[in-house]
Order: sequence, then C-alpha cells, then structure tokens
Amino acid sequence: MLTELSIKDFAIIDKVTITFKEGLTVLTGETGAGKSIIIDAIQLLSGSRGSVEFVRHGTKKADIEGLFTVENSHPVFSKAEEFGIDISEDGMVVLQRTITNQGKSICRVNGKLVTLAILKEFGRSLIDIHSQHETQSLMDPERHIELLDLYAHRKLKDTKDEYTKQYEQLLTLKKRYNELNENEQEMAQRLDLLEFQLRELQEAELMPNEDEELSEERKKLMNFEKVYQGIHDAYNSLYGEQRGLDWLSHAMSSLESAAGYDEQTSKLSEELNNHYYMVEEISFQLSSQLTEMEFDPERLNFIESRLDELNRLKKKYGQTVERMMEYASEIEEEIDEIKNKDSHLNRLETQMKDAGADAVLEAKHLHEIRAKAAVQLSESIHEELKDLYLEKAAFDVGFSYKEGNSSDPELDGQPIRLNKRGMDFITFLITTNPGEPLKEIHKTASGGELSRIMLALKRIFSKHQGVTSVIFDEVDTGVSGRVAQAIGEKIHGISEGSQVLCISHLPQVAAMADTHIRIEKEVKNDRTSTLVYELSEEDKADEISRMISGAEMTATTIEHARELLTLAEKHKQK
Repeated sequence: MLTELSIKDFAIIDKVTITFKEGLTVLTGETGAGKSIIIDAIQLLSGSRGSVEFVRHGTKKADIEGLFTVENSHPVFSKAEEFGIDISEDGMVVLQRTITNQGKSICRVNGKLVTLAILKEFGRSLIDIHSQHETQSLMDPERHIELLDLYAHRKLKDTKDEYTKQYEQLLTLKKRYNELNENEQEMAQRLDLLEFQLRELQEAELMPNEDEELSEERKKLMNFEKVYQGIHDAYNSLYGEQRGLDWLSHAMSSLESAAGYDEQTSKLSEELNNHYYMVEEISFQLSSQLTEMEFDPERLNFIESRLDELNRLKKKYGQTVERMMEYASEIEEEIDEIKNKDSHLNRLETQMKDAGADAVLEAKHLHEIRAKAAVQLSESIHEELKDLYLEKAAFDVGFSYKEGNSSDPELDGQPIRLNKRGMDFITFLITTNPGEPLKEIHKTASGGELSRIMLALKRIFSKHQGVTSVIFDEVDTGVSGRVAQAIGEKIHGISEGSQVLCISHLPQVAAMADTHIRIEKEVKNDRTSTLVYELSEEDKADEISRMISGAEMTATTIEHARELLTLAEKHKQK
C-alpha cells in the first residue's frame, strides 16, 4: 500500500505530506483545490511523462516521494532483483521523482538512480490509476484481450509460454526465408561481400587462443633482459661462487651423521634429502633455460605485426579470435545457402509449415482456454452490473480471427493470421437495453454507464493484478441517487482486497470512506497553496453535508449526511 506521499513545489502545492491508511481513502474538496494535482503527482511516481509546467512558479524543482509497503510475495521483488535494487525485509519501497525548471527528470527507486522506463516498471506493479480518461482507455478494443488474459492468467500461462516459443520460431524462419528470397541483384551483392569476408578470414589462418598466446610471448620478449638476469642470478646462487647447493649438501651430511641417534633428527634428515634433490633439479632446469634463451628481435617484430593484423580483423568480425572463427563458419553456411538457394528455400518452406502447424495447435489451445474464461468472465460481470443497477444489461466476449495469405499457416484448411497473442481478436460487447443487439462497449454505453461498466470490470480484475494501490479519479461522474450509492459500495468492496484512493464529488461515495481527507486552497501573501488534512468523524458529517447542499449546510443536510454515514457503516459490517 501507499503509506506516505510527500510533495514539494509541485503546481500550486508548496509542501505537503499525506499519510495514507488501509482500506478506502476518499479525497474531497472544491473544484480547483488541488485534488487532481495530488493524483498527477502519484502518476508521475508511476512513470508518466513530466513537464516543466509542474514546477511551482519561482522554484527550481518539484520533488515527489512515495513510500510503499509490500508483502514478501509481491511481484515488485522480482522487478527489484531484475534491476539490482535492494528491498529491505520490512518490504519498504521508496519511489522518488524530481522535475527541474529546465525540464530534466530525475528518478530513484530506494535511493538508486534509475531511468524513467524502470521507474514506470515499478510504478505499474504498485499503482493502478483510473480517471475519466482511463475509463475511455479501458473501453479500447485493443486492450480487451489483455484483460481477458489477465483474468485467466494462471490457466493460460504454460500454453502462452509454449505458443510464444513456437511463434518466435516461425517468425525467425519467415525472416530467413524472406532474406534468402530477395531479388537477384541484392543477393549477388550480398554473396560478393560474404565471399570477400570469408577469403580475408581464411587467409588470416586464425588459430584458437592465438592472440592470448602471442600477447604472452610478446610480454616475455619485451622483458627479455629482466627474465634472463633473474634466471642467471638464481642459477649462480645455487651453483656459482656462493654455491648454495654445497651448503645444502653439507647440512644434509651433518644431519645424516646424527640421524642414527635421534628419531626426530632422522625425519628432518630425510626431509632435507628430498628438498635437496628438488632444488638440484630446479638448478638443472635453470641451466637448460639459460642455454636455450636467445633474444630474437625478428620474432618480436613478427608478433607485433601479427597482433596488429588480429586487432584489425577484430574490429570487423568479432572481439576475440574464437568469435571471428565462429563468424567465418556462419558466413560459410550463408554462402552455401545463397549458392544453393532453391534447395534451402524448399527446406525452409517445409520448416515453416511444420512450425506454423505447431503454432496454430498452441493458438487453438489458447483459444479454448480463453473461450471458457470468457464465459466465466461474462457471468461475473453480469453479477457486478446487477449490483450497479444495470441488471438488464447483457455482456459477452466476442471472438474473431483475421484471414491470412498464402504464406500463413492454415486452420481447418484456411490461412489464418497469427500474432504474438495467438489467433484471437477479442472485443467486449454489451447492450444496456433489452431487445437491442450486442455492440462494442465504446459504441453503446453512455458516460454514466461507462463508469459503472468500468467499475464492474475493475472489481473483477483488481483481484488478479496484484497492485498495492488502486486510484479512482472522479470515475463516478455522470451518476447519482441509488446508482451513486451502489458505486460507493462497489469501490469500498475493491478496497477490501487492496488500498483504494478515490477523488469524488458524490456524498454517497464519501460516506463509504474508511479515511476521509479534505483538500483546500489557501491564498497567503499573494500565493496560492494547497492544504490537506484528515477529517474527524464529526468533520466527515459536515463535509458530506456540504457535498449534498453546496456551500450552505442546513440541519436537514447534516442529518442526511449522518444517515449516509450510518448506512455506510452497516454495509461495511455485513
């Protein structure tokens, strides 16, 4: 859940810190007081695009910081692991966003600088914001398959993973087929280039690890004098004037003469004998190495020239000799494909047909799972719509497919166009008037109906999304009376599974709040500021009374407000 939000120098907000609680928090206040500005700030934390217009006039930057607390099983932990961000055992995640008056945006997650794209990844897993605009977005047919797949995520996962693998394999084969089937002039040019590259690599006569071995030999030759002097001095210390081996031999004889009288001395004598012969062997090797050592400037020149050649080739064909050799093998295969194009095209056609058949099989399986999920989703939405006084509405999930061309795989003898989600094109259909045909949601529903349909969908999908905070920004526009009461109850129902923050002008919704926050605008020293404070139980009644009557409260509106609060409390206790 969003535990605390701090905003500084943002729009008309000077400085404000809001502590949020579990359940349903309703934010109310006059139009223009700054309610939506707070939601804008939260949207920026979730990765939305910023603007220099958000920076309070006369200040250098706007700062927004949100503290979230999550359980150990929350998906945000896998995001943190993916991007190398630490989350403490208490599950605290801090999102920060700074926008300067120069238009620059600085993002942090738990103190670590991140890109806006990464901040967006974290924001999406923690916050789900719905505004009047978002209601329209939810009605976009392009998003309907995403919503259905979210609803059936667990049942779809394995099949979806398998389909993705088959589909990507099909795309790879198609790409190779199209490349090989390009026009003759392009293929001839490609062949010339590949043959030149292969010839250059073959003439280089590359050997595995050649560059590393040559670099090591160059290092030795460039330090020849140091190496020679070191070996020479070591050998003289053992066999030269100082004759270190003679002294070891003398020590060995001395111990041998005493070894027969003491067991410990005998052991030391035996150890010294072993070491003496090892040192003697080393001295022989040093002598041999001195004899063989000879500085060859021509060899050094050859190595320098060869390494220069290898480095030149690396810039063109790979960072290592092994990678260049792999590349030579790859272009050799491609040359063979081009020269024997027809046979390779026939082979690719066969592979595409097999891969297409496998992909269609998995796509059919996906369709079957979605079809069953669609029935369950429709039943669930009907139940939700009944609660929102749309009991006569009919909802269904429409499935369609797009016809493919001759190069596409076939389903029941007809070519079908596949995409990354399978073969299904899905549209949510509804009619709110009995006797009228089902139509696409965005072509049928009114503003108030859209709000209720969106809320019904949100009530269902919020169980599957796993976000910690759901935010509604005036999604109850266009409704009143008993429908407003039903919407308030439905929004509170969502808050039972995750924290909900809601901006509303409806007293019925405000009455359902577990926490009620009022937003006010204050003008002080010719500057406008936003004030935020949590209402007590008595203040709640006064605020709801103002929402009912407008600017002036009466005994009747106060009584009505208290009645709404009482009814709301009874509903919560059910």
